[in-house]
Amino acid sequence: MSLSTLGTKSFRVGRSRTGLGLFATREIKKGARITRYRGPLLDHDTAVRVESRGNRYLFEISDDWTIDGKARSNVARYANHSCNPNAEAYYYGRGVYIRALRRIKPGEEITYHYGMDYLRNVIGIANCRCGRCVRRKARMRRERAAKLKRATARAAKRRRRS
Repeated sequence: MSLSTLGTKSFRVGRSRTGLGLFATREIKKGARITRYRGPLLDHDTAVRVESRGNRYLFEISDDWTIDGKARSNVARYANHSCNPNAEAYYYGRGVYIRALRRIKPGEEITYHYGMDYLRNVIGIANCRCGRCVRRKARMRRERAAKLKRATARAAKRRRRS
């Protein structure tokens, strides 16, 4: 499916767990090109300068070039990070596109993995709020609580015996 076939009616910008996100408005088939990451190309030095001023929508395409995607017209900027994504960013010609890794249902948030460097250095692995990480952290909290409860019960049982 080409970009022109999908069009902007296949997704909308809406509220997500992490702020604004990109959501499917109809089924998107596996392999479909969803949107293009748009913006001016910046050389390395300019990108470093812009990033130091707080621009969070920079997409590094090589050591020398970065796309500045801060314009609101760049709807790809609203695709959030996930450690279990349903889409991916890929290069084609001189552009960066987002395509579906699997079938995406209407209403589902469109996400892609931003890369380990971004996850480590910008988001922070412990701060990731994607669905997969939120569920993992909740499971770990439940497991710690259950372990503490068992340890407390064993200690109380030992005290009663003595």
